[in-house]
Amino acid sequence: MTAQNGSSEPVFLIFGKSGWIGGLLGELLKQQGAKFEFATARLEDRAAVIADIERVKPTHVLNAAGVTGRPNVDWCEDHKIETIRANVIGTLNLADTCLQKGLHMTNFATGCIFHYDDGKFQQGNGVGFKEEDTPNFTGSYYSKTKAMVEDLLREYPNVLTLRVRMPIVADLVYPRNFITKIIKYDKVIDIPNSMTVLPELLPLAIEMARRKLTGIMNFTNPGAISHNEILGLYKQYVDEEFTWSNFTVEEQAKVIVAPRSNNLLDTTRIEGEFPTLLPIKESLIKYVFEPAAANKEEVKKAVREMRGR
Repeated sequence: MTAQNGSSEPVFLIFGKSGWIGGLLGELLKQQGAKFEFATARLEDRAAVIADIERVKPTHVLNAAGVTGRPNVDWCEDHKIETIRANVIGTLNLADTCLQKGLHMTNFATGCIFHYDDGKFQQGNGVGFKEEDTPNFTGSYYSKTKAMVEDLLREYPNVLTLRVRMPIVADLVYPRNFITKIIKYDKVIDIPNSMTVLPELLPLAIEMARRKLTGIMNFTNPGAISHNEILGLYKQYVDEEFTWSNFTVEEQAKVIVAPRSNNLLDTTRIEGEFPTLLPIKESLIKYVFEPAAANKEEVKKAVREMRGR
């Protein structure tokens, strides 16, 4: 089958060059020897988006751009217009342009639009939110905009929406790594959550784009793991002297601006596409903690310096 750029070889256009996931996607595609380029346009600038597409002539668009906030999603609470412009207007603009150009778009979204409840989705009962479930968490403005745009993107037949949660990489001092965040804190809550181990899952995202899958996909490893379990693995594999303490959700609320989402996502669909996908704990051991253990002293030193200890 010949692609729309006249070639049988896929060509990827990545939005989000300066972002974490966008950069990782570029590294992966380079390793695969695939043809790709980074976009230069801002998502909300339709003319610039079209110019990027005409310049690169992609067969696949990967959107990892948008606003998450620095240092965290609390930023969005005081920058609502900027958040709307990037996460809603920009994302819809790109999806609409891709549809008009006949291009498949993979959109890296969030699974932080759900929250455990007192009914069907109670913490610990093993029932996860499915792709078709209606979001029930709008506690943060970031999550609110993400839920809005996900609902609208359902109507676009060319879009695959991947719900990322608490993304993790092997580098334990990288500031956006979920594990880095909780290692750095003096106190953490202890709630089981679905999470995304990027070294395992990002290559699957590229394969899903190649397959031109569409709709919504819970883009997490199967199962859930708690903060204490993760820190326990760090203690076991890297630093046996590591200590931490817990606080309640109510205590946490006093030190953050917007509430945080905690949930379990159902992974039936992604496991159907990739049956060898590892459960979250096994994935963490293989892709994070075993590599860390191989450089234990170096990792331990870097983490202690980061913590100021």
